[in-house]
Amino acid sequence: MDNPAGAIDTPTMSDTHQRLLDLLDGVSAQYRIVEHEAEGRSEHISRIRGNDPGQAMKALVCEVRGGGGGKRNVLAVIPGILRLDMKALCRQVGAQKGRFATPEDAEALTGCVMGSVPPFSFDAEALPLIVDEGFRAWEEVVFNAGRLDRSLFVRFEDYIRAAQPNFAAIANKGA
Repeated sequence: MDNPAGAIDTPTMSDTHQRLLDLLDGVSAQYRIVEHEAEGRSEHISRIRGNDPGQAMKALVCEVRGGGGGKRNVLAVIPGILRLDMKALCRQVGAQKGRFATPEDAEALTGCVMGSVPPFSFDAEALPLIVDEGFRAWEEVVFNAGRLDRSLFVRFEDYIRAAQPNFAAIANKGA
């Protein structure tokens, strides 16, 4: 299969879901799977799952540029009730400008449709993982697990062991 320059081969969504479960099992993580109607919007899925929206991990694929690093991608994870502070994210990764990746680029990088991207990078070089520090206040976090119809509740310390994220203050309440 031809691979356009710079494109990354990614697994299918169900493969991403299974890869995620395998990764969590590999670190003996405590988690539970919740099956639900297909939903990717943070405000709706938290009601369906019955979780506090602040503990919901919203994963956003971003494209950043400048700062000597050229164009590159980052996976930013923020609480479902907050907005990404793009300037703070750019400062964290040494970039000058940033924007959200197109849905097509996000899917190519993660193997997941928008709204189902889990807060994990399976290729930290191509997609570094930056998680908002606000999650440190939670004992348990929740996120869509590579599928719009499945979510995972995971102990936060287990998430850290499995995902090995970098932390920064990248979320705000701004409109």
